[in-house]
Amino acid sequence: MHEVIKLDNVTYRYNSDLVLENISFKADQGDLLGIIGPNGAGKTTLFCLILGLLEGYQGKITLFNEDIRNNRTALKRIGYIPQKKNIHQGFPATVEEIVSLGALYRKTNKDAIIFALKTVGLLEQKDKRIGELSGGQQQRVLIAKALVNEPDLLILDEPTTSIDLETQNRFYALLRKLNSERNITIILASHDLDAVNKLANKVACINRKMSFHGDAREFFGNEQLLKSYSESSMQAHMHSHNYK
Repeated sequence: MHEVIKLDNVTYRYNSDLVLENISFKADQGDLLGIIGPNGAGKTTLFCLILGLLEGYQGKITLFNEDIRNNRTALKRIGYIPQKKNIHQGFPATVEEIVSLGALYRKTNKDAIIFALKTVGLLEQKDKRIGELSGGQQQRVLIAKALVNEPDLLILDEPTTSIDLETQNRFYALLRKLNSERNITIILASHDLDAVNKLANKVACINRKMSFHGDAREFFGNEQLLKSYSESSMQAHMHSHNYK
C-alpha cells in the first residue's frame, strides 16, 4: 500500500503562540482518516500547512514521498474543500463555472467537468446559479470542483456544518463512494464522532498536540479513550468561552 501523506513532528507557531506541537501521523492510499478535536485545536492550520499555504513550521511534511519544502508539485494532487461559507443568493456564477475553476493545473476540460458533476449528482443543475442551490448541493459543487483535477488526496474541513441530517447522510455516502470506488484517500475533519466512526478506518485526535493516532475501531471501541477525548474537548470549549 502506497503512503500518501506523512507528518513528522510538525510544530507551528503563529507569532509567539504555539498552535500545533509535534504532530505526527500518516495516511496510505485508500485510507479515510478522521481528524477530530475541539474548535481552536489547530485542524484548519494543519490543513493549511499540508496545502503549502503556511510556511515557517518545524518538522517535515511528505506528500507522495516528496517533502513539500523541496517539491511542491505534489500539492497538485490534492483536492480541498474548506469549511462551508454561505454563498450569496445573487452570486452570478453558474454551477458549471464554479466547477471549472477547479481546473487549476490543466486546461479546462469540458468532459472532466461533466464527469465531476455526474459523480456528485448535479449534472442537471449545471446551468443554475450557485446561490440557487441548497447548502448540501453547494457542498457537492465544491467536491466536484475539487474532483476536476482528479486528486489522489481529498481534504475536507468540517464540510457538513449547518447542513441538515438527511443532507449530511447523502454527503457522507458520496464520500464513502469516492473512497471505496475511486480509491481516493480522504482526510476529514469533523465534530461528528458518529460519522467519523462509520466512515473512517483511521482516527487522529488533535488539540494542539496529538493524543491518539491509529485504527478507528481501537479508538471507538475504547471507553477510556472516548472519555478522555470528551473531557479534553469540554475543557477546551470552556477555556475558549472564558476568553470571550
